Amino acid sequence: MNIHELLKERGESGKPIRVGLIGAGRYGTMYLAQARAIPGVHVVGMADINLPRARNALKLVEWPDDQVADSVEDALATGRTVVVDDAKLLLDADLDVIVEATGNPIVGTAHAMHALDTGKHVVLVTVEADALCGPALAKRARDKGLVVSMAYGDQPALIWELIDWARSNGFHVTCAGKGAKFLEHYHEMNPDNVWENWEFSKELTDSGQLNPYMHTSFRDGTKAAIEMAAVANAARLMPSDDGISFTPGNVEQIATICRPAEVGGVLAHDGSVDVMSSVERDGSRIPFNTQEGVFVVIRATNDYVSKMCFTEYPWHPDPTGRYAALYRPYHYIGLELNTSIAHAALRGVPTGSAVGFYADVVACAKKDLRAGETLDGEGGYAVWGKLISARRSVEIGALPVALAHHVPLTRDVARGEIVTYADVELGDEFAQVLELRRETEDLLEA
Repeated sequence: MNIHELLKERGESGKPIRVGLIGAGRYGTMYLAQARAIPGVHVVGMADINLPRARNALKLVEWPDDQVADSVEDALATGRTVVVDDAKLLLDADLDVIVEATGNPIVGTAHAMHALDTGKHVVLVTVEADALCGPALAKRARDKGLVVSMAYGDQPALIWELIDWARSNGFHVTCAGKGAKFLEHYHEMNPDNVWENWEFSKELTDSGQLNPYMHTSFRDGTKAAIEMAAVANAARLMPSDDGISFTPGNVEQIATICRPAEVGGVLAHDGSVDVMSSVERDGSRIPFNTQEGVFVVIRATNDYVSKMCFTEYPWHPDPTGRYAALYRPYHYIGLELNTSIAHAALRGVPTGSAVGFYADVVACAKKDLRAGETLDGEGGYAVWGKLISARRSVEIGALPVALAHHVPLTRDVARGEIVTYADVELGDEFAQVLELRRETEDLLEA
């Protein structure tokens, strides 16, 4: 029976899936835009520390005024939706699924742990928390018979779906990844020059509607690294210690580029993750590029598949015919989120979840840093997030980029060097997340 039928049955039973949404940003708002059209789902409440923003989200999606509740209890009793500024009110309520969409890895981790402790499934839109300690969160969830899931609509879950499809049909996965715009100087980008590297109008960038830190992370390689770490940890794939290649190429070239170096590709080894650039190194746009899309590269099982199947169907094979790519050119972000909610609540399975610690995103200096400076985290002036193997990260004691927020340096760090735990002073506010991070590192494959 398909998910839509199960959702209809749930609605007809009078016991819809009770959802709590934490974070009223773009992702959460996009989900709300669909929620009232989905059977068997009741968004009990939305929490955001910025109440006006949360209320405006309801207005943006034309949520009826008479469907807004006065309290969580009122929402549960009447089927309406409440807006609150304290996430704890939703985390402690009788709900089935919590959608964590704050974008803050420390806060997001705390919310996920609270949700699990109170018996709720978690859809972790905050992929930063997944990259930081997703393996430990997922293990805690499995031990409790619950789910911590990637958010369908975001690229990591869609990549994982392609991987799962490939393996379920007997294919070996050589690489999985996505497209993004990238130029070599982006690693040194900061919020002061970020708009020089986007195509937004000056009117829009001057309006204050766009977050320069977030858009710096999207361009400087950090966000791509975070997403690829989540994919690698969910699919048992191993990234290169040299980081993401961001090799320019189009859809037809995916399998040619994302194959092992020994056969002409760019991968350090088979079974990895990577991101392709949608522009050439000189900045010129590549026609039919991979930006916004996701892909998986598979290796032919035998000569019949290689010589007959890969050539007969539009698989975009490499010149040898041994490797081929499957590509999805779009992702609809929050509009697709209910796929994860339904799979968690109705089937008890995630749309992608960490199964081990294979990849990490570590803080790498954007410039020469001096002892006494304070790191300003993802999308800031000091560091960018570099994807490396979990093994290498643990060996050198690398500092996850998610922990490089408002922490002082205790020694100089040169431009391009990885920051380590020994280089910073972490305060007591990191105690809870550090405990979960240690559990994640304990899951490093022997």
